Amino acid sequence: MLKRLRWQFVCIIMLIVTLLLSAMMVLLFRFTQRQLEEQAEALMRSQAMMPMERMRPGELPEGSIRIDSFTLEKTPDGSINATGSESFDLSDTEYLTQLYEDARKSGKESGILGDSGLRFVALHSPMGERYVFAETDREQAALRHLKRGCFVVSVIALLVFFGITLLLARWTVKPVEKAWAQQRQFVADASHELKTPLTVILTNAELLQSPESDEQTRKELSGSLLIMARQMRSLVERLLELARSDNGQHREEETLVDFSHVVNERVMSFEPLLFEAGLMLESEIEPGITLRGRAGELAQVVDILLDNAGKYSSTPGSVKLALRRRDSRHCALTVETPGESLSGEDCSRIFERFYRKDPARSRSGGFGLGLSIAKELVSGHKGQIAAQSIPGGNRFTVELPL
Repeated sequence: MLKRLRWQFVCIIMLIVTLLLSAMMVLLFRFTQRQLEEQAEALMRSQAMMPMERMRPGELPEGSIRIDSFTLEKTPDGSINATGSESFDLSDTEYLTQLYEDARKSGKESGILGDSGLRFVALHSPMGERYVFAETDREQAALRHLKRGCFVVSVIALLVFFGITLLLARWTVKPVEKAWAQQRQFVADASHELKTPLTVILTNAELLQSPESDEQTRKELSGSLLIMARQMRSLVERLLELARSDNGQHREEETLVDFSHVVNERVMSFEPLLFEAGLMLESEIEPGITLRGRAGELAQVVDILLDNAGKYSSTPGSVKLALRRRDSRHCALTVETPGESLSGEDCSRIFERFYRKDPARSRSGGFGLGLSIAKELVSGHKGQIAAQSIPGGNRFTVELPL
């Protein structure tokens, strides 16, 4: 599919480039053709007024082509008087009369006679009407040369554009390929996470239906079913939360939020939970930090960081939380957790969906979605979240604009 998308992109770009290049070449050809026609007609009129042999080179229109011409005019007795270059045979009176009549019958001031291919220009004077004729061979040769040049330039330009378009197509489709790969990985990870509780539920349900199960066994199986069902509900809720975050749906209205108060409330809620897990929670919260945002989502970010600390910190130890102004336009929330330091790869990948450095170290069966959700929520507030290793642990930093 991605290969087809890439070639569709190439075809569309090349079609647009071909149309634009063709239009440019046609306009260039028409403009040059018109310029040659105007120069030829101007020179023919000039030569009719001043014979060519008496013209000095400086009197020729700049850039014009020197051409041979002859003039026909009708005398009072109806005969044709021909004057002009010796390169023309002006002895055929019948042919010259036919040329004069064809030019007169055309009703135009200038043009090309179809049968002879000669260009004519009409001159009006008190002495009568005259017509100047000239060959168009040199003009047509110049146009043919221009046409060949335009064709060669167009082919070369299209080949160059084709190469550039291939490179652009690869560069443009890369984000799509990455998103496609992430989507496939996401579906595979979600299926894997759902498979385990579903297998336990099906197994326990089959055992519950067994006539050999006593009351105590049934009670234990029911409890296991309830735990697995809650775990599945938690996973599904996280998945729905990510989907809503991706689509920007069901978001609160932004208001002026006392972020210091929000963080302080979440700290008070998590202190007993972390204490039960063998961890002390130390907090340093600068008062009066306010920002525009969604209070519920900001509280959820703090919850995710503290919940993550409870799941993956080494015990006994202390979790340190700090909220400070970084400058006049930003504030920073940091959560330091004790334990094994993350590697550089882990720090860059830990916000990916379903990524867990060591699933066995999770004491409460996390799904690897919390930090992904936190990243989406922070990005929705035009902030940044990052992880870094520190001596004896790790630090998570959330930077938000004030």
